[in-house]
Order: sequence, then C-alpha cells, then structure tokens
Amino acid sequence: MFKPGSQLTVNNATAVLRDGLAAIAAGQSGIDVSAVAVVDSSAVATLLAWRRAAQQRGATLDFGVLPANLQSLADLYGVSALLHGAPAAPTSATDRH
Repeated sequence: MFKPGSQLTVNNATAVLRDGLAAIAAGQSGIDVSAVAVVDSSAVATLLAWRRAAQQRGATLDFGVLPANLQSLADLYGVSALLHGAPAAPTSATDRH
C-alpha cells in the first residue's frame, strides 16, 4: 500500500501526487495517509485527485482514518464526504455563505 511521507504540502505535492497516481494505476485500492503530519490545502487537493483517478478507473480508493489536521482541512473545505467515498451532497445557491 502506498504511504506518502510525513508531509504533504505545496513543497512536495507534485511528486506525492505522481507517486500516488502510479500506485492507483498499478491497481492499489488504498493509500495510507495515517503518518501524514504536516499538511496544507495541497494535501486535500492531492487526495481529491487520487480519488478522481481511482473513480475514472472504476475503482474505489480507501484512505483509512485521516489524521486530525487533514480531517480538519477537509471539513473546512466541505469535502470530507468526498474523501471518505460518499457522493457529494447537492448544494443550492442559498447554501453558500
């Protein structure tokens, strides 16, 4: 199972994204992000890109339990359900702030 290092930030997101996409292309159905301790918004974008790549292959992708800091960012951006494999809830213009 592919495991990114302890950091997933703008400084290394391109390389980590590439490595994760290669793992998905090789048929892996999980990426273990439990050791990722330092994150920024690039981490959320990377996980979403991995999820999209797996879906395009007709596969599911499991991240396991997200570290608290990564879960917090996903909650902030409103994408927690997407990262956990649930379909996005429809939103209306009145739901936005």
